[in-house]
Amino acid sequence: MDAMLRDDALEARSAFAPFERIEGPGAAGALVICDHAANDFPPGYDGLGLPGEALERHIAYDIGAARLARRLAQQLSAPAVLSTFSRLLIDPNRGADDPTLVMRISDGALIPGNARIDHLEIERRRRLYWAPYRAAIEASVEAMLAAGEPPAILSIHSFTPNWRGAPRPWKVGVLWDRDPRLPEPLIRALAAEKDLAAAEVGDNEPYDGALLGDTIHAVATARGLSNVLIEVRQDLIADRRGAEAWADRLARILAPLIAPRAARAPVQWGSRA
Repeated sequence: MDAMLRDDALEARSAFAPFERIEGPGAAGALVICDHAANDFPPGYDGLGLPGEALERHIAYDIGAARLARRLAQQLSAPAVLSTFSRLLIDPNRGADDPTLVMRISDGALIPGNARIDHLEIERRRRLYWAPYRAAIEASVEAMLAAGEPPAILSIHSFTPNWRGAPRPWKVGVLWDRDPRLPEPLIRALAAEKDLAAAEVGDNEPYDGALLGDTIHAVATARGLSNVLIEVRQDLIADRRGAEAWADRLARILAPLIAPRAARAPVQWGSRA
């Protein structure tokens, strides 16, 4: 990095930290991450020209996910890393070369500040915000591995009750790719909850967890670490009471699943059938 780019990066980071780190013991056995925790923007971006009400929608962040993630980390006595910038600035859960890394249109909404974005600005956002967030997660993982306790990676998201006019029947979705150690028992445990029907627990619904280059793929799958991406329906966690209740439920279920070291030890998995 030349002097100009280095100064650019230092200035941006001093003005706007691209991640929030919650400290926790290296031997906790889990790392909580939240890719779409915030709807904020660094100085100078002015909400990308969107009105305030648009930034309260799911297009800007995962409603309720940050509160759930912080509470879950607290209940598991685990460290956590959360993004601090809107997914509309740049999506931290997309691969570096993903065409949806910076969205020009999201769920029918034109994003004025992205409409004519060029590759130089995309690279700037990737360098200053996307990369430091990913690096913070990787640093936490490496520190936990160095402590001798490989972490299960718990990625927290939320999804809209309706998509393009169609209601979604799930209350919670469990997303995964190759490693069934954590997702399969989690799905069974959730479906056994008294207030959840099996049809309300999604197995790779409402999205597929096999996304090349996403945070889980880059951080957990590449290292053979146990992992799961949990999506909770936004209306269930939009307020503090709902988010904390779901965090407490997930902590109760997840704690015994991540406790055995064999459930977290790095392994090599083949492709899912």
